[in-house]
Amino acid sequence: SKVISRQLSLDCLAELESVLQRPPLIWDNLHANDYDTRRLFLGPFKGRDPQLRSHLRGLLLNPNCEFEANYIPLHTLASWYRAEKDDIKDEEREYCPERALTAALHDWMEELNQPLQAGRQSTRADHRASVSSSRSKTPDRSECPSTFRAPHAVAKLPVFPLNSSSPPSSPPTGKAEREGREAEKKRSHQPSQQVPGSRSGAPVGGGRVQRAQGRGLCGGKGLLSEAQVRLLVGLHYLPHEHGPSAQKLLQDLTWLKSNCHLVGANSKKAQPQKVDEWRGRASSFISLCEDIAQLHCSVVGGANRAVLYDLYPYVWDLRNTALVAKAFICWLDGRVLTDSSSLATWRNCFHWCGKTTGTDLLGVDPEPWVFKGGVSGEVQMLLPIGSSSELFTHPPPLFPTSRLYNIRPYHSKDKVELYRMVRQLHLRTQGGQESTMAHPDVIGDRCLGPCLALSPEYSFILEDELGICGCVLGIVDVRAFAKRCQASWIPAMRDKYPPKGNSSHSNTQNLVQLMEEDQGEYPDSLLYHFPSQLRLDALPELVDVSVSRTLLTALLTALKANGSQGVFCEVQPTDHQRLEFLTKLGFLEILRGEARSREGVVLGRLL
Repeated sequence: SKVISRQLSLDCLAELESVLQRPPLIWDNLHANDYDTRRLFLGPFKGRDPQLRSHLRGLLLNPNCEFEANYIPLHTLASWYRAEKDDIKDEEREYCPERALTAALHDWMEELNQPLQAGRQSTRADHRASVSSSRSKTPDRSECPSTFRAPHAVAKLPVFPLNSSSPPSSPPTGKAEREGREAEKKRSHQPSQQVPGSRSGAPVGGGRVQRAQGRGLCGGKGLLSEAQVRLLVGLHYLPHEHGPSAQKLLQDLTWLKSNCHLVGANSKKAQPQKVDEWRGRASSFISLCEDIAQLHCSVVGGANRAVLYDLYPYVWDLRNTALVAKAFICWLDGRVLTDSSSLATWRNCFHWCGKTTGTDLLGVDPEPWVFKGGVSGEVQMLLPIGSSSELFTHPPPLFPTSRLYNIRPYHSKDKVELYRMVRQLHLRTQGGQESTMAHPDVIGDRCLGPCLALSPEYSFILEDELGICGCVLGIVDVRAFAKRCQASWIPAMRDKYPPKGNSSHSNTQNLVQLMEEDQGEYPDSLLYHFPSQLRLDALPELVDVSVSRTLLTALLTALKANGSQGVFCEVQPTDHQRLEFLTKLGFLEILRGEARSREGVVLGRLL
């Protein structure tokens, strides 16, 4: 009845057979995913009565485009086909999709943890072949080029921070060579050489030398647990149906968003039990998002590289969306502004996606491609900036990393580490000449201090297992913020860095002067459409640049939720990498060299 039918019934088949005057051959699109690049279908063969088999000339299953994603569809199709055979035990005569899924999962677990390379070549077999080849001086198959293998060195990655007030960073010394060696290890099929987070390479300036060197590429040694595989299947289930984990994710996010007034920054005092209920469901939602992030790391670090290459784009996409949603839910508690009217707020604008399904909205049973994106797309549309697809849909990075990233709101205890990070970035641009710094807080006070002191509720932290590796700071109302800076922050900085006659350090005094210039006036024409401002800083060791985009998206979500209609940032005109990065996220050039006395390109985007 549909291109992708939810059900195939005997009645529908009888009608078709009466027209064709013969038993039909069915081409079943149940697991086909070629119409949506963000969806994968790992669920069981479902919605087809086993009695159909005796009325069909045959049945073809149109599978996922990714070969490794079709184990469960084909396994459960076989169970469906065998369900009505005479030699099957009585308890198994009736086909049960859930029972068939459990059996398929049990068998797939063995397959998932096999040490296979892309193209389903066995790692152990290749290793034995390579040893034999080295003895006989004969080229081995494993030495042939593969389309899945990486080049010898990583191309130059976009480097942050994204603000003219912080000089552009450069990759640390030895970075290309170190990542080239990592890629070489990944190409070799010897497990003993695949060491995740290699610490080879030359040291760099700053206090995070060992941490920086630990942010490497994946090695592929871990095992996926059955709980993780069930989570994976539940998040990528069927075209017309989500699995249990996906249903819970969407239900909790919808409820938490609809009831965020209970924990709003300016809300009336709510009943304690209601607040506890909200925070309890928020904790459950956050825990599920963390499981999704851990699933991403396990897939990347798994022994089966063939599965990694086929599933990675989907697992990576959902990981990034879950990071934004988790950060947003954490931010809502005590930071979202509530008002007496629901008009003109993001909660009203996105009311339809939080309360109804696509079927209810259209009044019909639509084809699955009407609402694209699967679980990732539905979570995206539940966020205040969900309609901005350019913030969510990007190709995955060429080099998967098994780093476990987290994005969360800023806490006051993070200040010391953030100051150390921006100081390290500044020293790299100065050739590591730390002796010129009179006070260790000068760079941090200039780059981050005003936002952390006066607008901490719009600051987000990016961290991995090694600690903080990035941050994004926002200002919801630049005009009001500038007045507060002049009234409190600038006088505090003059007191902190007083001139000391001829012995005063010129670098310190220059930076204090720049702090005052940073609060210069922006044109009213700019602030009318773009009242908010942002600043993004991240260590250049990050192999997966997408986490920086995800970090920025988390801030845009918060700004939109509290009423901002547009945001801008300032970039040096020669910083082409940052300009390209922001342009891909929907930022457009608004002003060039006109916003302040010094050079600077102002980029903005509406929210």
